[in-house]
Amino acid sequence: MRRRCSRACCNEPAVMTLSYQYATATVWIDDLAELNDPHAYDLCERHGQRFAPPSGWRLEDRRNRFRVVLPSQLAG
Repeated sequence: MRRRCSRACCNEPAVMTLSYQYATATVWIDDLAELNDPHAYDLCERHGQRFAPPSGWRLEDRRNRFRVVLPSQLAG
């Protein structure tokens, strides 16, 4: 079963996971985590795109970091 967005009143499917660390004032956005973590937030595309970190915090978008893109046709 697909997880839903963590935002109140949103029933859209989650596509990314947001986590944070207070000690370093860092927020990470990753591809949707395989397991539900009670210390992270699963967000839909709309809420993930609208998210802004608190002032002074660093945001790292780590989605699709290791995705391999293959060409659909070879040149020539």
